[in-house]
Amino acid sequence: MKKFPNAFVIILFVILFAWVLTYVIPKGNYSRELDQTTERTVVVPDSFEYEETTNLSPFDMLLAIPKGIAGRADLIVLVLLLGGSFFIIEKTGALNQGLGQLITLLDGRELFALTTISILFFTAGSTIALQEEIIALTPVLLLFGRNLGYSPLTMICASYGSAIVGASFSPFNPFGVLLAQKEAEVELLSGLEFRLLFLFISGLIWTIYIIQYARKNTIEKSRSEFSVTGLTSRNKVILILLAVTFGIVSYGLIALEWGFTEMSACFFALGLLSGLITNLGFNKTTELYVEGFKEMVFACAIIGLANSVSVVLTEGSVIDTIVYGLFSPLKNIAPSFSAVLMMMAHTVLHFPVPSYSGQAILTMPILTPLSDLVGLSRQVCVLAYQYGTIMMDIIVPTNGALMAVIALGGIKYNSWVKFIIKPTLIILVLAAIAILIAVKIGLE
Repeated sequence: MKKFPNAFVIILFVILFAWVLTYVIPKGNYSRELDQTTERTVVVPDSFEYEETTNLSPFDMLLAIPKGIAGRADLIVLVLLLGGSFFIIEKTGALNQGLGQLITLLDGRELFALTTISILFFTAGSTIALQEEIIALTPVLLLFGRNLGYSPLTMICASYGSAIVGASFSPFNPFGVLLAQKEAEVELLSGLEFRLLFLFISGLIWTIYIIQYARKNTIEKSRSEFSVTGLTSRNKVILILLAVTFGIVSYGLIALEWGFTEMSACFFALGLLSGLITNLGFNKTTELYVEGFKEMVFACAIIGLANSVSVVLTEGSVIDTIVYGLFSPLKNIAPSFSAVLMMMAHTVLHFPVPSYSGQAILTMPILTPLSDLVGLSRQVCVLAYQYGTIMMDIIVPTNGALMAVIALGGIKYNSWVKFIIKPTLIILVLAAIAILIAVKIGLE
């Protein structure tokens, strides 16, 4: 059997496939207008029209690659600076000593450690929509996992996977449910109790699945990579600074509406301070920063390439046609089935539209009047979006964060799909049940 393509090659093929689709799918567009209140461009409902435009040339397809990379510049900067910061912290010995102490403390309680990791990332996903930030944490998590006897698949599922499930079922994901509720003109945080119930159920199911898999698929522990000596005073200060930085970033995301740029600044300062505290000096610290950048370059390239797929489909004027084709037939179907099919349509749409916040802005103005027409509450419309869309971040190859994380874990995409498809389907079934119950009880 030939070697399965790596993430870089897969996305290049997806870009080529997307370009071919622009010749196959009829071109069309919804009208858009500027919302004076939010200063955001929004889609005008019932405005879809087919149009005749020039096809993208092969050179246009190639241009989409640098455009895609440039379009994710803020995220790429964050990943580079995060990677550089953690590389410096690792070289100071603080990470080595801290994890060594933790491994010693958790000896014989590996399942407790795995459960804790899953709960922490699940919570971070549901509160601050943690996802891209996990890229830079992945090497540390994998190292931690090896010393506990857990494979890369287990650790990525417990970290990245848990964060995605948490974000999918969250009542307060600022980039998901809250944005969708705003676009659908639904009261923010409405349906809180219902969402909290299924957030708890989904987290419980996901964590149990991880624990069961981990028990059956342990690997040989590797203890030689950590120092078990006591923490030095300087390394204690560095680890405290690390915790404080994450606290500041979390507060900024929740209360100050920070983006990737503000987060990047915080982690850049963390890296510099860590190097200076241990007397590495400016020269050595900045040299280590550059070495840390090198560790993240492949992941950054994957993020940019994945964004290029959306660039090709958008410039080829077929994204709106895909949306129209997926959702228009739902108006002729009974409300309960329509709601579940709406969720499934969102899962399909997330392949060409890997940004779930972008998908909310694109679809909610179209689906809100459609929901009114078929007798679905707008709250259910939002549920169908958040369950169907965000959960797909765990599997779609156009999601740069996913492809970067599994690439760092040395996991081929086909191996990841084979592993993750079963728990993903279980969670989607739970989501469909939640939607049916919401329709039955008339959730508003």
